[in-house]
Amino acid sequence: MKRTEWITSLFCAAMMAVPGMSWSASATRSVFGTLADGSKVDAVTLSNSHGVSARVMALGASLQSLNAPDRHGKSADIILGYADVGSYIDQPQYFGATVGRYANRIAKGRFTIDAHAYSTPTNDVTNSLHGGTKGFDKVLWKVTGVKQDAKQASVTLQYNSADGEMGYPGNVVVTATYTLDESDRLSIDYGATTDKPTLVNLSNHTYWNLGGEGSGSVMDDRLTIPADSYLPVDAGSIPTGAFTDVTGTPFDFRKPKAIGHDVRRNDPQLRNGHGYDHNWVISRKVSATPRIVAHVEDLASGRVLTLTSSQPGLQFYSGNFLNGTTAGPAGRLYRQGDAFVLEPQLFPDTPNHPDFGSAVLRPGQTYRNLMVYQLSISH
Repeated sequence: MKRTEWITSLFCAAMMAVPGMSWSASATRSVFGTLADGSKVDAVTLSNSHGVSARVMALGASLQSLNAPDRHGKSADIILGYADVGSYIDQPQYFGATVGRYANRIAKGRFTIDAHAYSTPTNDVTNSLHGGTKGFDKVLWKVTGVKQDAKQASVTLQYNSADGEMGYPGNVVVTATYTLDESDRLSIDYGATTDKPTLVNLSNHTYWNLGGEGSGSVMDDRLTIPADSYLPVDAGSIPTGAFTDVTGTPFDFRKPKAIGHDVRRNDPQLRNGHGYDHNWVISRKVSATPRIVAHVEDLASGRVLTLTSSQPGLQFYSGNFLNGTTAGPAGRLYRQGDAFVLEPQLFPDTPNHPDFGSAVLRPGQTYRNLMVYQLSISH
């Protein structure tokens, strides 16, 4: 242990021993594993006094585990992941990862900024997905800050993306701050600045199973998405450009509905996405204040997840491509429909759809995407 870490640990122990002083939230630093080049993958575990703990690792600025109690007080890891760093490298599936520079898809990997044409590698058949072949999920971030007090604990990670990386212009400094508080809120606050006009659209790709990772299907979970319209996609999962009313479609989640209620309906859009893999229109632009974009309840465990964000779009993915070839920390195989993903973000392929707004970040501007996951229990 380094001298500074030893002093910090001694100080924290002393503070907890002081009568009348509460030190409930905590942040504990460790090493999750080692990459092939010898680089250490740092990890920080954030914990609160209610039995909630979140481990964040520097590879991909990823949420690696999230433990939370059910209505009977039994704790379980409620997100999908791997037990070792090697599996994240050998079998990448975006588990818990920060995705960017551009979350979701860009058609043919091509876009234009100020009349200049750019291209990024295609890794989703003919499209670029989550930043290309080596997006932010596959790089090692640096832990730049760890904080804790009686009410919350946090970790900040940073990545400097060079001009031209994956074809994107501009040197971009990206930060991700994870915070767990004593109200059982886990927040992820993304920020970015640039020295040239570029695209930035960051999100988090955590796979959720509120019954516990490896526990089976999430199709009975009741989902609410407060959106009147969604973005239909073509056979390559690129938005057609239309804003389609959800009324009378399998995409209407304005009232709580089991995820699997309509997933097997013979609907062209469900065929295109192999299930749900679409963007819901929360609003037509970034909101000035965060609002609820999704609410999920697992009736069996009683765990409830409420997600807030200021982003205009919400990508909901029903775990369609989990195929039973990978296993989580508990040793159980992940199969189709064993998790769901909720990604607040700008609309997919925005650079090629003027009606979708702009995804351009310019020098002097600061990109931000604050997502808050509120955990609770229904009885």
